[in-house]
Amino acid sequence: MTNHFLNLSDAGGDAIAAMISDAIDRKAARKGWPKGRADADAPLAGHTLAMIFEKNSTRTRVSFDMAIRQLGGTSLILDGATSQLGRGETIADTARVLSRMADAIMIRTDDHAKIEEMAHHATVPVINGLTDLSHPCQIVADLLTVVEHGVALPGSQWAWLGDGNNVLHSIVEAAGLMKFGVRIAVPEGYDPDPSFEAEAQARGATITRTRDPLAAVAGADIVVTDTWISMGQAHAEEKLAAMMPYQVTPELMALAKPTAKFLHCLPAHRGEEVVEAVIDGPQSVIWDEAENRIHAQKSVLLWALGRLG
Repeated sequence: MTNHFLNLSDAGGDAIAAMISDAIDRKAARKGWPKGRADADAPLAGHTLAMIFEKNSTRTRVSFDMAIRQLGGTSLILDGATSQLGRGETIADTARVLSRMADAIMIRTDDHAKIEEMAHHATVPVINGLTDLSHPCQIVADLLTVVEHGVALPGSQWAWLGDGNNVLHSIVEAAGLMKFGVRIAVPEGYDPDPSFEAEAQARGATITRTRDPLAAVAGADIVVTDTWISMGQAHAEEKLAAMMPYQVTPELMALAKPTAKFLHCLPAHRGEEVVEAVIDGPQSVIWDEAENRIHAQKSVLLWALGRLG
């Protein structure tokens, strides 16, 4: 069974809920174990995950590698510099070859069209490890983290501050699937792709855009931001100046619920999108969020290979 995971909607709300439940159970069962030890059932024993990196990575690379190991399988890593992709081999031909040699493919790249082409030609599951359009695996980990910290997803209120980027797109997509609200505070000229908002709203989610960060955060259960300068972008002073009013500070967090949690997918530029008093403060759950990339990735892999839901 081949289930591509290019965006959250490829799985749907029920499957994402199953992923979260499975991740919680598997994480609990491993408590106190060495990180490299396989799960007791080793459900993907004998399976190999091929990982393609056309963008730098820490959390995605390590979490997918550890995820497949903990599920009993193995991984192999390719990048543009050392594979034939860097010498002009087509995505389609790469997909055909890797489908003969591995059981699943994870790709982290720039243009979302590349991963769509990979999925079109692959005969094994293709998983989006990040594109310029979306970052679904990160958001499964975020949802898992929120649930672990006692926040029910349906009816919760999320606040996004900063750039209208790929992470925001996937949060908005998740809102439609899991029935929570998102208030988006971004400066003019940096709005997200409206198609994600339209789809989430069609599914019943309340998605609100504002230029006012105070209004976005007021009463929020979850406050989220991301780096303002994404990989491959110049460190533009003009963009930084536009973003500064959206910096997450203790004063801003004080407007959210007292129980509100702070999320950031990392890496963070401390002193830009968030100050140290918040990222290292008591409301921050970023280290749980980072660790949960492993547990979320395991459930994504199981779903993609037809072993879950």
